[in-house]
Amino acid sequence: MARNLFVTKLYSAELPQPELLADLARAIRSLAADDLAGRRWSRKHRYSGYTSYASLNDLPKRDPAFGELARLLARHAAALADEAAFELSRKPRLDSLWVNLLKSSGHHSGHIHPHSIISGTFYVEVPKGSGSIRFEDPRLGLMMSAPSRRKDAPDDLQPFVTVEPRAGLLLMWESWLRHEVLPGTGKGERLSISFNFA
Repeated sequence: MARNLFVTKLYSAELPQPELLADLARAIRSLAADDLAGRRWSRKHRYSGYTSYASLNDLPKRDPAFGELARLLARHAAALADEAAFELSRKPRLDSLWVNLLKSSGHHSGHIHPHSIISGTFYVEVPKGSGSIRFEDPRLGLMMSAPSRRKDAPDDLQPFVTVEPRAGLLLMWESWLRHEVLPGTGKGERLSISFNFA
């Protein structure tokens, strides 16, 4: 009999709160229009759209919608920390939160989030054909002569796991887990909010 070792947790929850989603969408579009430093950073780094990643670090204080989201995220981060059996002296603390307005063909290459314990994304608006998020098995570079996995293998045996985004979906994972956003094929802007907990 086989057992699973070294499990990687991917936490998901549905937050289908239409009023909050509408308020967040309005706030993201307002920031995209007004945040000149963020627009400059996005252009300089060839980000296909707008992100507040390098320009604003006080969103929960700027707008009540972000403050409400921060409270929800804290509750879910505590649940993931418990599921992952983290031994912590206090609950995880929201360290950073930024918005993303990604154009239809935009993507993010594979990356991790250093200096954090939990990272994640909350999807606000997701037009049809928006790019999926893909997670990579962190052991991939060590597998040497390992054969490919069958297409019907369960997620915990696949080298990559892809999740289709949808409005109201919250995803959280341990920050060392490499992930990327695949290019979209549809039209419209995908609005999301990414975050880290320390």
